[in-house]
Amino acid sequence: MTDEPAPAAAPQDSGLFGPGSVTWRIASEPVMWIAGLRAMYLQALHPRVMIGTWQNTALARPDEAWGRFTRTVKFVRVRTFGTTAEVERAGARLRKIHAQLHGVDSDGREFRLDEPELLLWVHCCEIGSYAEIARRSGVPVTPAELDTFVDEQRRSAAVVGLDPAIVPVSMAGLDAYFDRMRPSLRVTTEARQAMRASFTPKLPPAFLPLRLIVPPLNVLGFATLPPWARRLYGTPGLGLTEPAVSLALRTAFETTTRLPPHVFLVPGAALARRSSARRQSASRLPGVPSGRLAV
Repeated sequence: MTDEPAPAAAPQDSGLFGPGSVTWRIASEPVMWIAGLRAMYLQALHPRVMIGTWQNTALARPDEAWGRFTRTVKFVRVRTFGTTAEVERAGARLRKIHAQLHGVDSDGREFRLDEPELLLWVHCCEIGSYAEIARRSGVPVTPAELDTFVDEQRRSAAVVGLDPAIVPVSMAGLDAYFDRMRPSLRVTTEARQAMRASFTPKLPPAFLPLRLIVPPLNVLGFATLPPWARRLYGTPGLGLTEPAVSLALRTAFETTTRLPPHVFLVPGAALARRSSARRQSASRLPGVPSGRLAV
């Protein structure tokens, strides 16, 4: 009787990206929490995005804002690290909700929250912020890999209902998009109120210790905005130079990357971090010291 080979194990479903992606490498770093804060401040500069969000979510109600924030974090986690089925379910749920929501702008015109222009702005602010914080904080990615990251994130854009063909595919494409959008951006009353509220969030009792670290993280996230965005808010410098901000980001990265994964990371990110570390170790050139690769 001959031994028959054991059946091959079914490949693990890694969802939209997987362990070989630049997305997993970037998203697994705790310093990306700062990128999330930066993205929110940038997104708020689009009047319709800000007004529509204010009118349709708990953002204006401090007691409920934390719940909205945690739901957003959960969606990003599933979109990034979930299986294909999980991503499809989360995307379908989000698209259904957005299709039912409308806003009214300052001149009384009604608009839908799932208009491609609004979805594209939210997407580009998020992905641009991840890329910028990764670059400035010292996450080991090259310029070419950042372009790959932006291209990979067109899959995320499709999840919320965008046509990937209209989404930037590179860092240069993102820069060109923001240049086109700048004339239409401004700070609304709602944006100023949301910014002030972000520094003093009302947290559930179990999360009260976070009140000690939220303000400095917010300051750092805000300080990483491009100068034109800070000028719109009326705070161009904050007393910090660009080199000082970059140094603070690198310090935050080097500090948080040494913490146990469960301290900052959501489920799935720890696996991505281990996978990324294995890939870096396997590809390290002779003569390069252990630790973070320079970029």
